[in-house]
Amino acid sequence: MTILVIAEHDGKALAPATLNTVAAAAKIGGDIHVLVAGQGIGAVAEAAAQIAGVAKVLVADNAAYAHQLPENVAPLVAELGAGYSHILAAATSNGKNILPRVAAQLDVDQISEIISVVSADTFTRPIYAGNAIATVQSTAPVKVITVRATGFDPVAAQGGSAAVEAVAAVHDAGTSSFVGEALAKSDRPELTAAKIVVSGGRGMQSGDNFKYLYALADKLGAGVGASRAAVDAGFVPNDMQVGQTGKIVAPQLYIAVGISGAIQHLAGMKDSKVIVAINKDEEAPIFQVADYGLVADLFEAVPELEQAV
Repeated sequence: MTILVIAEHDGKALAPATLNTVAAAAKIGGDIHVLVAGQGIGAVAEAAAQIAGVAKVLVADNAAYAHQLPENVAPLVAELGAGYSHILAAATSNGKNILPRVAAQLDVDQISEIISVVSADTFTRPIYAGNAIATVQSTAPVKVITVRATGFDPVAAQGGSAAVEAVAAVHDAGTSSFVGEALAKSDRPELTAAKIVVSGGRGMQSGDNFKYLYALADKLGAGVGASRAAVDAGFVPNDMQVGQTGKIVAPQLYIAVGISGAIQHLAGMKDSKVIVAINKDEEAPIFQVADYGLVADLFEAVPELEQAV
């Protein structure tokens, strides 16, 4: 078996999720090849070649792949992937945008957001907002899979010495073009990569009150998230949303402040190593998954915690 992993990157550096995806490939077994598609991606390819366990890096460096438009990248992956037993990508916006198209072009089913590998053709994935785990077996000749990064510990980013091979194939569908992007800038760690996350919910009462969480997060070196209720109320922008329809996180420490613990939110953070909940409602569902719970007024508890850190 040979497995093709689609590298997640921003054109300058590999995203951490690539290491988790390679870890999933290693669980399947067999040779692992990594595809890096983009423009001016020499540094990314070099980083991919150093990933532990990777045997070969395929580099598709062309203007057609500059912004990883799925209409262009998917045909490339389908062409190359036809000769592999598995095609894996992280379950990110890019992965979810590209792999369904690849599966359609290869006329196979896709298995989404796996969290463990049972065997080379059998995997587990969460369903019903994470309340049940489905075991899925595929008989497809090429198994197209997205990987939930929080389900696998990352492999080492150093220690490998993979061969690097250029890919000449160019696919430019001409059906879409890159217009622009607006990236949220923050000095705090990105949510999905942060080791500590502090999140606020409807209990924060207003966007201004998130200043208490920002102050605590800055002392802890943490990312700041929010529940869907807080986002829908307009307290914070939607790129801070943690949950089933937001970002899936699994930090070493997750501090939930003023969050009741709706099922959709729990689906996005319950794999955190340690969960701390602060809520004045002792019946809040969040306490059922919390390792440590504090029944208190957050407007008193959070400033006290921030001063104690």
